[in-house]
Amino acid sequence: MNLFSRKTTPLKKLTPENIAVNIESLSVELNNKVVLDNISMRIPAYSITSIIGQSGCGKTTLLNSMNRMNELITDHKITGHIWMDKRDINHKRENVARLRTNVGMVFQQPNPFPMTIYENVGFGLKLQQQYSRRQIDDAIEKALINAGLWDEVKDRLHEPAMILSGGQQQRLMIARALALKPQILLLDEPTSALDPLATLFIEELMQSLKQHTTIVMVTHNMQQAARISDYTAFIHKGELIEYTDSDSLFTQPKHKQTEDYITVSSLNSIIHMPSPIIFSHIPKCC
Repeated sequence: MNLFSRKTTPLKKLTPENIAVNIESLSVELNNKVVLDNISMRIPAYSITSIIGQSGCGKTTLLNSMNRMNELITDHKITGHIWMDKRDINHKRENVARLRTNVGMVFQQPNPFPMTIYENVGFGLKLQQQYSRRQIDDAIEKALINAGLWDEVKDRLHEPAMILSGGQQQRLMIARALALKPQILLLDEPTSALDPLATLFIEELMQSLKQHTTIVMVTHNMQQAARISDYTAFIHKGELIEYTDSDSLFTQPKHKQTEDYITVSSLNSIIHMPSPIIFSHIPKCC
């Protein structure tokens, strides 16, 4: 039974041109603790891949590995390979600044700079010092359109970003990443701090963005992963337990650890579920 009616290519049948990230035997040790142990997985291009698992299992470390954010921790040891565009991004000669332009990241809590909306979105472009004012203006407008925020802020671009709601700030962070035209967008619990209405906007936005950007997301929300992810990876104590299309993982998991985690997480979500909201008409306010 295909519960979510998605068409996905089986991971074993992916061709090289359909792979955005190829992780081979990745192990990460931080502060003398093994956080990831021999992870290998191929992430399909132009899709949404979710990484799930208990807190502290290594999800965010795996996400951070894709743009070498783990190296900001002084005591780190990283082995294995991560291939993007036929380049091993873990190679010592890799241009990390260019990598982080191509691989954008949005964190759990919106973190706008104490600047205007315009300056937030254009920050990375100005740092590169290779674009004209017209090019920056066009890139900012396009990024805000793609983030679903343009209509809400086009008349107040020079107002402080902090005046925006939490949901708007998170979409602003997505716009800031999109302004650099990343090939891959990493999202670390992008909706955990948002209300259900704002969460819905972000989820709809992700479905639109995957048409031209590969999205990898960490989430604790099983319902969210099942709703919007094409593929899902389950991590447990630093090991990759199961990785397949989301339909299969959530309806017919092959490993008991996966089944137990999904069952317990789903029960917890039901227990803590807020009052239902009927989305018959949603004003763009978040």
